Order: sequence, then structure tokens, then C-alpha cells
Amino acid sequence: MNTLKNLTIQDLHHELEKDIQHKIDQKTKPIGSLGQMERIAKQVALIQGTTKPTLKKPVMLTVASDHDICNEGVSPCPTEITWQQCLNFMNGGGGIGLFCQEYGFDLYVVDAGVNYDFPPHPHLIDAKVRKGSRNFLHEPAMTMNECKQALENGRHIVKEMAQKGSNVIGFGEMGIGNTSPASALLSVLGGFSVESCVGPGSGLTPHGVNHKAHVIQSAIKKHGISPDPIENLARFGGLEIATIAGGMLEAAAQRMVIITDGFITTSALLAAHAIHPKVVDYTFFAHQSEEQGHKKMVDFMQGEPILNLGFRLGEGTGAAVAYSIIKGSVAMLNRMTSFDEAEVFNTANTQ
Repeated sequence: MNTLKNLTIQDLHHELEKDIQHKIDQKTKPIGSLGQMERIAKQVALIQGTTKPTLKKPVMLTVASDHDICNEGVSPCPTEITWQQCLNFMNGGGGIGLFCQEYGFDLYVVDAGVNYDFPPHPHLIDAKVRKGSRNFLHEPAMTMNECKQALENGRHIVKEMAQKGSNVIGFGEMGIGNTSPASALLSVLGGFSVESCVGPGSGLTPHGVNHKAHVIQSAIKKHGISPDPIENLARFGGLEIATIAGGMLEAAAQRMVIITDGFITTSALLAAHAIHPKVVDYTFFAHQSEEQGHKKMVDFMQGEPILNLGFRLGEGTGAAVAYSIIKGSVAMLNRMTSFDEAEVFNTANTQ
């Protein structure tokens, strides 16, 4: 159901499926021998509607917000780390700063709700709705208007990137405490028990994990589960999660290649999927996070992680690294020699 104004996500170009598959199968290799890279290449081609897809001006949006649910002791880290890390990222630091430089992304930090006043910076996008989402144990994390504003902010940012020529967009996040809203959204939108959705985040002890699960369970009991996915996002989400969800929906509407990262950004995809399921057709799941709920998210949306490197950093790091595999997959489709070009006669590939 389309619940956002002027949002249209079209079907992939399935009419080209046979042509794309034939082109892949005619490469100088046994059929299917490049495994997931063949499926990645095909998906990019179906997104772009061509047998010769191109990847242009990749952008990484690392979206940040604070969370008042931290007042309940659900994270072992001080909330000041959020704004300090944002400044670090803007200046090319941290894992995401390094990997974006290495893999060719333009990195922008999006302030969706950080409890800090940033000075202007060329790599900062100001999309602040308020200074932190509310403590959802006691009240909804966002009002409906705030949630819708965050969704629209994400859409606007991505639309601008598309207008500047980008057709690849990765999403990351920064926000101390944001595994709590991600866990809550997984339970609410996926129908899983809270206990199976909660992990240690940035380093909770087993006792801390149990406490976090109790806080989330109490919040769900207090607010209930709505049939409206946006209302659930407002009750239990975060400003960065809502902004990313809106960005993903717009990216799909713009027929962009979307690369999601780990647990938090995939919770945003889960929310976007609840609003418009076709968004997943445009999305690549960068990696399998070590946070236990992430596999449930990916399986729920029938995804296939590209990497499994034991990552649990966030920021968009997995998305940046996985892009190298997506690039290689597209290069295979476009530039790997065919049997005809190599003048190799392959009886195994002939029916």
C-alpha cells in the first residue's frame, strides 16, 4: 500500500530477464559458476532496464540521531559519542570514512536528530527534526508528524542525489542506543519474540541484554502494535531510522541501486518494506551482521547477504565494502569475454 504522497515504485524490468540471463550464461565459464555475482549482476540489470548496466557516482548517507531510550540503561556507551563520531566521519575518519575513500563513495553525514549543534560542513546534511527521539518506554519515539517529516527528509535528500547523477546509494547510521528501536521494530513488524530480536549492541553483558529486552517488551505492551506501519515506526523507531526508510523508498522510486548495511539500516528497510514491499527489489543486503536479530530481518525479506565478515560496526561500513562485489558483478556482465568473442566452442552451454 502506498502511504507516502507521490511515491511510485515500479516493477523491475522483468521483460529483459531472459536476455540478461542469456548474456550471463554465454560468458566463458560454466553456467552458474560465479554464483551470487551472477544474481547480483542480473538484479542491477533488471533495476536499470538494460543488458549493459552502469554504476554512477555512488553516495553513502550515514544518518545520525540520538535516542532518549538510553535513559533506561539500554546501552553501555555515553550518548556524546554520537556527535563526536559524526564530526569524525565528516572529516574522513572512522571505518566509514576510510572505506568510502577506498571504494569510491561520496560520504555525507545526515543529522536527523543529534543532540548537538553542528557547525556547517561540506559533508554534513542538516535534516534535524528534533534533538533525539523520545524515550519510547514512556511515550512514542516520534509524533506522527515528526516521523512523516523524517521520512520526507530522507526522500528529499535521495532525490537530490539522483538529480546530481548518482544511481547507487548506500545507507549507514550513527546513534548510541539505536539497536533498541531496531530490535523493537523487528519484533513488531516481523512478529518475532522480543528476546529473539535483542542482542548486545555495542557491548552489553548478558544481564544488560535481558534488561534491554524487558524495556522493549514493556514499551510494546504500553503502546501496542498498529496496523499502520508508519505509526509503528513513530512509536518504536528513531529519527535516523525513519529518515533512512524514506530515503530507501525514494531511491527505489528513482530506480537506484540501494545497498543496506547491518542491523539498524536493515530495520529501516524493514519499515520501508512494511510501507511498500517493492523497495526490496532494488536493495542489496551488504552483509550478515553479528547482531542476532539481523539474520531474522534478512530472512524475513528473503534477502541474500553478500558478505559474512563478522561485522557489527554499522556506519555503512558493510555497504561500502560490499560495493566492490557489486562493481565486480556488473563488470562481469559488461566486460567478461563470451564464448563467441573468445572463439571457444562450449558444448555444455548449448542446448
